[in-house]
Amino acid sequence: MENSIRIGGASGYWGESVMATPQLLGTDGLNYLVYDYLAEITMSIMARAKAKDPALGYATDFVTGVMKPFARQIDTQGVKVIANAGGINPRSCGEAVRNTIKELGLDLKVAIITGDDLVSKKEQLAATGVTDMFSGTPLPPVENIASINAYIGAFPIAKALTAGADIIITGRCVDSAVTLGACIYEFGWNTEDWDLLASGSLAGHILECGPQATGGNFTDWEKAKNISNIGYPVAEIRSDGSFSVTKPDSTGGLVSIGTVSEQLVYEIGDPQSYILPDVICDFSAVSIEEDGPNQVRVSSAKGRPAPDSYKTCLTYTDGFRAGTYLTFYGTNAEKKAVAFAEAVLTRAKIMSRFFNIGEFSEISTEIIGAGSQFGEAVASPREVIMKFAVKHPDIRGAGMFLKEIAGMGLATPPGLSGFTGIRAKPSPVVRLFSFLTPKREIAVSIDVDGDVQSHTDFSAGTDDKNICRPERPPVPTDASVAVPLVKLAWGRSGDKGDKANIGIIARRPEYLPYIWAALTEDVLKNTFAHFMEPESTVERYYLPGPNAINYLIDRVLGGGGAASLRNDAQGKGYAQILLTQNVQVSEKIAASF
Repeated sequence: MENSIRIGGASGYWGESVMATPQLLGTDGLNYLVYDYLAEITMSIMARAKAKDPALGYATDFVTGVMKPFARQIDTQGVKVIANAGGINPRSCGEAVRNTIKELGLDLKVAIITGDDLVSKKEQLAATGVTDMFSGTPLPPVENIASINAYIGAFPIAKALTAGADIIITGRCVDSAVTLGACIYEFGWNTEDWDLLASGSLAGHILECGPQATGGNFTDWEKAKNISNIGYPVAEIRSDGSFSVTKPDSTGGLVSIGTVSEQLVYEIGDPQSYILPDVICDFSAVSIEEDGPNQVRVSSAKGRPAPDSYKTCLTYTDGFRAGTYLTFYGTNAEKKAVAFAEAVLTRAKIMSRFFNIGEFSEISTEIIGAGSQFGEAVASPREVIMKFAVKHPDIRGAGMFLKEIAGMGLATPPGLSGFTGIRAKPSPVVRLFSFLTPKREIAVSIDVDGDVQSHTDFSAGTDDKNICRPERPPVPTDASVAVPLVKLAWGRSGDKGDKANIGIIARRPEYLPYIWAALTEDVLKNTFAHFMEPESTVERYYLPGPNAINYLIDRVLGGGGAASLRNDAQGKGYAQILLTQNVQVSEKIAASF
């Protein structure tokens, strides 16, 4: 077995630029390319595509933008490819890739991994009385269900590699599994190597969002410089689970403690209980150190036995939404926008009643530039952007709202403007419903060019919930001078359904006690009160290894994703809000800036 392997993270979502593939193929010693295309909203979009055409429902640009132009180079260099591009329809995706390989006259084996798609069992599921694992809400009407997918793990991918696969296409595996599967195969890790499995999963977590580990969405974004040619991440993973992160030479972006640490805390909850199908990970003690220019070394993680169930995500439609952005400028720009919104809603409600199509179920108006994102009024802005949206049970009601926006164009306060040529259309409200499916109920199928084998995942039983929490930082006694948090820390935020996480990483270890003391749960509640619901909660977790704090805020995204009317439905900018807070530090630290 090789002592290390080099894996390039070539995609973080469906629709990302295809420039990663040729860039990474130009990297010396590359063994694998991994592609992550899927999110919950992506699954619902793919489900609608498959409903219209049974041959669709997968990431088509994996075939057209990756395999067709680069399969010859992939074959020549002996690089293996692992992608969850199959989405709702991995069989069609795999056949399209096989046809491409045949047309090019290449000898590459293609594996198709299925078994995660459970939508055919929705009637049986409805009979069980299952409720959402987070909110406790009942299952939606069966006719509204768009997709049901279990998050499968990495061992089927390793089996496909053992069977000789060169290109592996899965449906809804967890994002990090495309990396972990390669590690399991290359290093011979087994189901009880929990620390190693957690470490390989961490490497996959760093790679799964592409250039977010190499300067994308980075707090110190100006240091990334040429982001038009940003380098995609390469992880050199060692058999002991430790790994180094770098990027191709002659590319823009940046690999540093900050960029990698931000990705480590991205979209996680409890860092000591990051639950995956193959292992429960503890990232709290992981150390991150610079190991040369644009190279960072990450220590191995800790792991605990795998859960006996798969997290399963169901998406369903719940009415319709419609919205758009408009701009106003000039004196009293905010007042003009509010008056326009009130007039449109009045008209739309009158017309909805006239046609007897009911009331709006939700209305959202955010005046960007007037303080709506920070919850603080800005005095007399001269130009604003109004994000204006509604939900309605009937598509006609959503359409009526858009019609009245257009119909008010000549009756508006002055200063209305906007980009012309494309009008918004109603779209379905897509909600997420999560539950657990016992592993014994799902048989995964691995088809390597007609050689088919099944896989039933292992179950390690119930995890011990008595987690030993690290000792909290000492309370500083010399905090007397206020400085902006951004001088002390990096930050990255994201979503988990209707939850948002905000990871804060101290730029220097000595800053962390001051940050911990200042940014309590109550401070977070006050900072994000304008987004939170009465039932919202805030949890705070300490990560002494990367000198970080992770905050998890529940019910703060207005439903999240395509269920939300918010300008920031995924909490991507929440860290930027928090980084503007002032933190009390010692005079010595304050004087160092």
